Amino acid sequence: MSIIDARPNDHVVRSQLVASLDEQSRDWELVLRESHHRMKNTLTLLGASVRRDFTRAGRGDVSLAVDRLERRIVAFGRLYQLLSDHGDLPVVSAAAFFEGLCKAISEAVLEPAGIRCEVAIESGLLPSAQCHRLALMLTELVTNAAKHAFPNKNGALIRIGLARRDGTWLCTVADNGIGATGPLQGTGSRILEGLARSIHARLQGEAGEGGTRVTIVLPIAAA
Repeated sequence: MSIIDARPNDHVVRSQLVASLDEQSRDWELVLRESHHRMKNTLTLLGASVRRDFTRAGRGDVSLAVDRLERRIVAFGRLYQLLSDHGDLPVVSAAAFFEGLCKAISEAVLEPAGIRCEVAIESGLLPSAQCHRLALMLTELVTNAAKHAFPNKNGALIRIGLARRDGTWLCTVADNGIGATGPLQGTGSRILEGLARSIHARLQGEAGEGGTRVTIVLPIAAA
């Protein structure tokens, strides 16, 4: 084959490589934006917790407030470890992973805010990459509900569900707070939509007087 004959094939290979690198770059940018957004939310929640605890604390209760803050920081550390650790396995046990994740979210985000959490997770296997993205989306939805759904915290409840139905995984976050106009707004909404596209999932949301319910519909990957 002459050099001239080889050039078209080389051009195709280069084009495919550039397209792959562009896709990887967009993917990495999406995860990086999510990480920054999550850190912003964490600092906001911790700041509110500090103001609340230290405003209420009398002189003798300051040490208790410090202990609560320390426990919450440790809980956030456990949550971030779960969200950051992809693991070496190609597939992940949905029940084991998401039950642990929901426990970490509850300890870090919900319990300090006085919000109860009910969890129902079905067994099954998820590809590791899909599991990680789904975990990021779930955490974003729960954190958003904790921040905005309960101006009056009395009886606040968030239900988290993961179930297999008709060739899909359905991941649901439902609250009994004030009804939202949509799943999320602003940066959080764009990140959620990007994460959903990256795993070929879609978001379904409904809101009313009984609260807000958002479902992530994820097709089950072919074996």
